[in-house]
Amino acid sequence: TLCLRLTERTDRIGRKHTAELNSNHSSPSISFMNRTVYPAARRCGRLSATRHFTVVFSILSIFSVFSVSAQTPAPNVQRFISVDESVVALTHVRVVDGTGARPLDDQTVVISGGKIWAVQPAGSANVPAGAKVMDLKGHTVIPGIVGLHNHTFYTTNLRSVQSNATAPLLYLGSGITTIRTTGSHSPYAELNLRRLIDAGQIAGPRMHIAGPYLTGGEGVGSMHKVNSPEAVRRVVDYWAAEGVTWLKFYTDVSREVLGAAIKQAHKRNVKVTGHLCSVSFREAVALGIDNVEHGLFVNTDFDPEKRPDFCPPDALAKLASLDTRGEAARTTIREMVSHRVPMTSTLA
Repeated sequence: TLCLRLTERTDRIGRKHTAELNSNHSSPSISFMNRTVYPAARRCGRLSATRHFTVVFSILSIFSVFSVSAQTPAPNVQRFISVDESVVALTHVRVVDGTGARPLDDQTVVISGGKIWAVQPAGSANVPAGAKVMDLKGHTVIPGIVGLHNHTFYTTNLRSVQSNATAPLLYLGSGITTIRTTGSHSPYAELNLRRLIDAGQIAGPRMHIAGPYLTGGEGVGSMHKVNSPEAVRRVVDYWAAEGVTWLKFYTDVSREVLGAAIKQAHKRNVKVTGHLCSVSFREAVALGIDNVEHGLFVNTDFDPEKRPDFCPPDALAKLASLDTRGEAARTTIREMVSHRVPMTSTLA
């Protein structure tokens, strides 16, 4: 799961922040309102903290991902970049660093080579000679938002539309600089988007791709039906070879198939998440799942009609009588925490 780690050194002059976006199998982070990461730094392990985090500020100038890898962006990307100097100082800004610490007012943020070099009080900041200085009093600087449940399509009552042109730009325009596509109707469209973004050919966020929706039973729509361990191992191997880093299972998967998928995925360095029903959260945790989606309304641990490998009808309505502070709910949470399984809440 993605973990945004911020480290800090403090002296009399001010504070210097560095950040690293780490893809760490054992480091859960939780998203709130479908897009915001609240980092748990103590769970990130030992990181060198040398990579960048992208800065987003309210006038929507873009310090693009291409500067980090020294790529020259294509012309259709260049038109979205309003600041392309290698050293930039954002002066007199409010800084919200994403750790939960109080905002810092009247700061200067120095960016060099696409990385955060320093965050210091504006009155005593050390601005490198030749830096482009931007007076942004009244603006706020935040880290780029890491989305943990995202899609590049939208749906209507009659169809699903893949948004190859608009989705990447809408994410960047909203300050979201990394996404995880949690289920896809067009996996190759997303793999191609990632390739083009990484090559600097189109503008867009960094993409972690979860491949097609996988389910059991009869399957629906564009979801791929897998009803045996042998079949799901072939599916896992295929999509791992194609380049996905996550797989998402849907409501009718069996415990046997999900367990086989998780074991095979971990052999291929792929993680597994689920919008579940036939397998409850506690069952999925016991099988070794890496993440669960959406929260309480898809968890059937508390449904009196729940049977093994069965998605009970009207499960959501029955939650009205659940005591969310009771022992059953607490047991589910304890097991998720003890196995380090995060939940993406998708509250928005």
